[in-house]
Amino acid sequence: MIDEKKIQEMIGKVKACEEEIGKGIIGQREIIRQVLLAVLSDGNVLLEGVPGLGKTELVKAISKVLSTTFSRIQFTPDLMPADVTGTNLIIKEEGNNVFRFEQGPVFANIVLADEINRATPKTQSALLEAMQEKTVTVGNTTYELPKPFMVLATQNPIENEGTYPLPEAQLDRFLFKLLVKFPSKEELKEIMDITVTNQETELKQVIDGADIMDIRTVVRDMPISDAVMDYALSLVVATHPEGEKPSEVTKKYIQNGASPRAAQAIIKTAKARAFMEGRYNVAFEDIEFVAYPALRHRLALNFEAISDGVTADDVISEIIAENKRINQY
Repeated sequence: MIDEKKIQEMIGKVKACEEEIGKGIIGQREIIRQVLLAVLSDGNVLLEGVPGLGKTELVKAISKVLSTTFSRIQFTPDLMPADVTGTNLIIKEEGNNVFRFEQGPVFANIVLADEINRATPKTQSALLEAMQEKTVTVGNTTYELPKPFMVLATQNPIENEGTYPLPEAQLDRFLFKLLVKFPSKEELKEIMDITVTNQETELKQVIDGADIMDIRTVVRDMPISDAVMDYALSLVVATHPEGEKPSEVTKKYIQNGASPRAAQAIIKTAKARAFMEGRYNVAFEDIEFVAYPALRHRLALNFEAISDGVTADDVISEIIAENKRINQY
């Protein structure tokens, strides 16, 4: 059992990480925190936003501060699965031809899958095993990926030409889907001060891979009360229109509800948020904070929602409000 002093040191390191990343990425405080929640929860993140909002720079800043190996894969229509995972090469050793596995860029602690929806489904699927099992299988051999391992993928929501929408099975592998918003005028001025002048921000390394693995162990062991667990599960069940008592908004706007992975994502990341807040108990507010990024990409909205201009976040807000009214949380 890790003592209280050790836990407080870990919390201090995570908060220092958050502050250090904030030096290199102006604004986007909530995005930074949510990415760190995914890091502590051993999950992958999909960052969605228009070009120029600093999604790629955010991932680079995180890799520097976390002192981990970093790899960037620029997804394009001609990218092949072997370009991601690696391939077997035939080489000569002592006069004989032998196979040797050449590792691909996926063999890193943090993998940036830049513009992931530009690659064909065949190449996108090359990441499925890595994201879920943390392994890569080539031929008859399975290779372990380094620990910790996570994929941070970016995609542009407004461009359809030359893109391939991510299938539901792959979307479900992402712990969070984060919406990167345009900065405020004040934040935009700070960005200009850094990017159009000679002023450079040097980011310090705060924690390493071993620290991350230790913190993940503490977060996983964090207790959660039956009431809070029931609240999280109720939110996931309420997304299913074919359920026992679906809400009105669910019946009206949702075609398919969230998978069991959504419940896992909510509970794991709620524990991580409680940890980052300096608490060793999970609260209802933690569940609500992580419900949006954990559910928004796991809800399949129907045509009526699209025609009414209703977003997944709108539906989640209604489900949370109705769940509170019915169950009096």
